[in-house]
Amino acid sequence: MRKLFIFIFRIRAFLVFLLLEGVSLYLLYRNNTYHNAAFYQSSNYYVGRVLEIQSQVSEYFRLTDVNTALVAENARLRAELTRRLEQQLNDSLGQTADSLFLASDSVAAAVYSYRPARVINNSVRRLNNHLTLNVGSEAGVRPGMGVLTSKGVVGRVKSVSKHYATVTSLLHSQTLISVKLKRNRSFGSIKWDTEDPGTASLHYIPLSEKVFKGDTVVTSGFNAIYPQGIMIGRVERVRKELDKSFYTITVRLSVDFTKLSYVYIVENKQQPELDSLQTAAGIREENE
Repeated sequence: MRKLFIFIFRIRAFLVFLLLEGVSLYLLYRNNTYHNAAFYQSSNYYVGRVLEIQSQVSEYFRLTDVNTALVAENARLRAELTRRLEQQLNDSLGQTADSLFLASDSVAAAVYSYRPARVINNSVRRLNNHLTLNVGSEAGVRPGMGVLTSKGVVGRVKSVSKHYATVTSLLHSQTLISVKLKRNRSFGSIKWDTEDPGTASLHYIPLSEKVFKGDTVVTSGFNAIYPQGIMIGRVERVRKELDKSFYTITVRLSVDFTKLSYVYIVENKQQPELDSLQTAAGIREENE
C-alpha cells in the first residue's frame, strides 16, 4: 500500500492534468452547441457499433440452439409434406381404379414421421462406412429405420442404445437400396461399389429402357423404409457392355457425406405390420 501511495505521489502532476483536461472538455461540450452535437453523433455511432458486435457475438453462440430448432421444424414440415403426397397418391389411385372410391376413404393419417438427429461421428473412406447419431431408444429410434437429409438418402439405423444410434451408411458394401428413374419409372438398385464417396452404381436397368445423363434417381418406396420419391442422385455416366443385359450406370449422389451435420430418422408407422406379414409368409427383403 505504501508503494502505491508513493507511485500516485510521483505522478500527481499527470493525474491533475488529466482531471483538468476532463473538466475542460466537459465544459467545452456542455457550453458549445456545435461540439455538443458532434460529440453525441460520434458517441451514438460507436455505441451502435459496439451493440451490433455484441449482438453478432450473442447470435453466434446461439447458433446451435437455432439449428436444433430449425431441424425440428423441418422434420415436422417434411412429415406433413410426405403425408400430403401419400394422400394425393392414394386419392388418385382410388379415383382411377374405382369411381365409387371416395377421396375421404384414402389414408389421411401420417404414415411417416421424422425425428431430427445430429451426426457425432461419420466415416466415408472405408469399405463399410457408418455414422453415429445423438439419439437412441429413449427418443423412439429402432433398428431398421431410414435416415435422410434434406438432400436425400443417408442410410439405415443398425443398432441403438438409450441415447445413441449407429447407422449403416449408403457408403457401405452391403447396402442395397431399391430405386427408380423418375423420368420413366424404371426400377433398379443402388449400391456403393465405386470407392468414391460422391458416386454409386445403379444396377438392373435393362437395355430396353432409355437412360440419359442427368436422369433423376429416387427411392421406389417398395419396402417402405423410405418414402417413395426421396432423392438419391443423378445419372452421371451410362455404358452398354456386350456381355450384359443391363446398363452400367454411375450416379452422382445428392448427399455430400463428407459434410453431414444433421439428419432425419424416418419411421414408417406401418413397418412392424409389414415386417410381421413378410416374415410369416417367408419373404426376406434383400433391398433396403
